[in-house]
Amino acid sequence: MVAKGFPATRGAPVAPRMRVGQRVRTRNIQPVGPTRLPRYARGKSGTVIRDYGVFVFPDTNAQFLGEKPQHLYCVRFSARELWGDQADAGDCVHLDLWDDYFEPG
Repeated sequence: MVAKGFPATRGAPVAPRMRVGQRVRTRNIQPVGPTRLPRYARGKSGTVIRDYGVFVFPDTNAQFLGEKPQHLYCVRFSARELWGDQADAGDCVHLDLWDDYFEPG
């Protein structure tokens, strides 16, 4: 879609569930279909560092279940949160994640 010049952003009036600086926890999902939430980040805690705005949710769109527009966030995870104490304490990973990937609350 993007390669053909169609933007994935949407101007839909969707309220953000998260705010920059908020601690969040990802859901531990095991979907049958596609997802952009990596297994290594499921059930993990991070911090929202950016709200990109509203975008098409690729998990439903890939299955022709609709665009389901929602906010897309950049979330920082410490390497130790993802891989344990063997990871370097100063390392982190940034993931772009949609609202549906976070636990409620």
